[in-house]
Amino acid sequence: MKRTSLSLALASVFAVPMTGFAQSGSTGESEVSTADRIQVIGSRLSLRTATESSAPVDIITGEELLAAGFTETGRALQYAIPSYNFPTSSITDGSDAVRPASLRGLSPDHTLVLINGKRRHTSALVHLNGTTGRGSSNADLNAIPISAIKRIEVLRDGAAAQYGSDAIAGVINIVLRDQTEGGHFGVSYGQTYQGDGEQIKLQGSLGINLFDQGGLTLSFEYQDRNRTNRAGLDPRQQYPLLEDGSLDPREEEFNRRSHHVGDAEYTNSSLFFNTFYQLEHGELYGFGGWSARTTESGAFYRRALDERNLIEVYPDGFLPILQPDVNDASVAAGYRFDLGDWHADASVVYGESEFIYNVKNTLNASLGPDSPTEFNAGTLVADEFTANFEISRSYPFANYSELSVALGTSYRRNSYKIIAGEEESYLDGGFEDRPAGSQGFTGFSPDSEIRQSRDNIGVFAEVENQLTDQFRWGAALRFEDYSDFGSHTSWKLSGRYDVTDQLAFRATTNTGFRAPSVQQLYFTNISTLFVNRDGELVPEQSGTFNNVSAVARELEIGNLQPEESRSLSVGAVWNGDNGLSVSVDAFQIQIDDRIILSSSLIPSDSEAVASALAAAGADNARFFVNAVDTTTRGIDVVVAQQYDLGAWGRLRAQAAYGYNETEIDRITVPEILGGLESRLFDNVERTRMTESVPRHTGSLSFNHQLNAWTTHLGFTYFGDYTLENNQGLRTTFSGKWITDLSFQYQVSERLTAKFGAQNLFDVYPDKQRPENQFNGIFLYPNTNAPFGFNGGYYYAELRYRF
Repeated sequence: MKRTSLSLALASVFAVPMTGFAQSGSTGESEVSTADRIQVIGSRLSLRTATESSAPVDIITGEELLAAGFTETGRALQYAIPSYNFPTSSITDGSDAVRPASLRGLSPDHTLVLINGKRRHTSALVHLNGTTGRGSSNADLNAIPISAIKRIEVLRDGAAAQYGSDAIAGVINIVLRDQTEGGHFGVSYGQTYQGDGEQIKLQGSLGINLFDQGGLTLSFEYQDRNRTNRAGLDPRQQYPLLEDGSLDPREEEFNRRSHHVGDAEYTNSSLFFNTFYQLEHGELYGFGGWSARTTESGAFYRRALDERNLIEVYPDGFLPILQPDVNDASVAAGYRFDLGDWHADASVVYGESEFIYNVKNTLNASLGPDSPTEFNAGTLVADEFTANFEISRSYPFANYSELSVALGTSYRRNSYKIIAGEEESYLDGGFEDRPAGSQGFTGFSPDSEIRQSRDNIGVFAEVENQLTDQFRWGAALRFEDYSDFGSHTSWKLSGRYDVTDQLAFRATTNTGFRAPSVQQLYFTNISTLFVNRDGELVPEQSGTFNNVSAVARELEIGNLQPEESRSLSVGAVWNGDNGLSVSVDAFQIQIDDRIILSSSLIPSDSEAVASALAAAGADNARFFVNAVDTTTRGIDVVVAQQYDLGAWGRLRAQAAYGYNETEIDRITVPEILGGLESRLFDNVERTRMTESVPRHTGSLSFNHQLNAWTTHLGFTYFGDYTLENNQGLRTTFSGKWITDLSFQYQVSERLTAKFGAQNLFDVYPDKQRPENQFNGIFLYPNTNAPFGFNGGYYYAELRYRF
């Protein structure tokens, strides 16, 4: 069958979620005990607890996510799993609204996110500034409300052979609430010790019985948060000198805390649903959600004497405010049924992310004093449609065992759009040779507009067998064919041997891949910037050029190819009779042809670069390119113990430790750019890839229940990390311990009250070296702070169950 015909045929079939209501029947909310925690991720063929799996899996219940009072899903997950990194950034454009996150120290786009076992679409935003995962796009976990989550399963192992592209570092599967009656409503309020960052959150869920044949769960959240600000005072001269050469008297009255360095102000609303309905021969199911977020974060302050300012508009200067609207929606529907001796599952999923750049309190200086002060600077849109069909059954096998078999096929289509902003946001009006474009974020011009898509077809087979009482093995094979770069095949082998009822060893080995995202393939942002050349401001055509642009063709960049990985994981598990469980897993992940966003190339770099830029009419350019091979090694340790303290209640203690280290094995560039390795991938980016994430992370938590009281005490360690600036200055920030404490009281059968503190002892990161503080304004690292720089935060919460 021709590929186009196969694409059309598969577009009409459905996919299979492997979780959701696979264990339906819950009539309300209940905390799942360690022994009963059913693990689904990592195997389509078995339901096991986390310690019985062949690969390392963390399972976090919804109650555990709420234990420390975190209001963001990404932040709550970071404190629950040491190998998950969710750093804080500020003054990083769109990344202030959608933050990057990573697993095992790899890139954000090396982790696949699922909801109810189905692939989640990624954000339309591309991280372009100095954050973790520069040049990547990731799924926005904060678009998924904690109130909708029943549990989160985190597979810390490569799984591209099972789930497709992106699952190099692991898989995060979010299982939605599935109650058929009852629900809850909660309200919380908190603020930092310094009195800013005030936030209120309303959240709840409702379970509805559907004629005793199914259920519908609705979950919602509304969150409103004020900004935090940890900027230092700006000591610089703000106003032009007077005619006699003296300082303007307004210098004495100027508010020197002119910058905003901290969490963005934002409002976020979300609504999710999860449903199923039993029919005579099968089960219908569906899930999905919507979220809308508006944030406000600052850019760099434009002083009154700055040429980017017009004193007729802002006599005291101005702080441009980025105010993006981030909209996210998804829906899935499917049918689960028997097909002869086979169990069949079919579904379709659609998701869309929209990122609208709005800028206010700004101007386009080239338009003169009549410039608008608010702009729509353009919109990014990414959407994804997926259709899968899967069947599974068991066959008699050796030693009177059974061989479980799963077969499936999938079709996926990804699209990406860049919509130009309003004309004033990018126009050069020519006023006094002032810089063009909206200050803070220059709008997307029509030259940047693009509407592109790509599709792929995949087929897979997975087998699993309990060969003996002690030995279990599994294998998976997946083939995918993409419309842009071709095909790829990946495989996985896993095994587990139970030495005794308490001790087991496990291992996996696999190959994987990550297809270049449509964002990396087609993102373009071209703008006219005024650059100081020998004391004179000259306009330059600058920006990010995609790989189908004239610049990329002239430099023979070529089409982006998939990143390819080889992974190995070995570990041991101990389950004691006294409630003690221990798991230790070591891993190695080798990735070839990692995609990076290059530094900007300029004509002086080489004759070839000068010729290519001239032919394309550009003055400098950066682009995405396969350029780096890396090896990441690490170890994860989890120890948990349950205690029955008799009259003193019950205690659950858990200690976790994660270590990861990434090394660069090789840097390769197109032949025409030979000798420019240090320009394409400079020391700043090398340090960001290998040292900007703590190599050592750990946690120690205690949950104690006594009568109506529940106490949570958590200690989290974020190890040292290193950043480097463009002048070659390296700064290492020391590791810190963060303490969280909360108390919950069961006021009545339905009402609970909680109060507590995050970062109880008001710990801050090390301050930056004076050379990196930008005149004392950036006191703390503003791009990669693993636990932020807000200090302590206290809160209170009321929760009502019905």
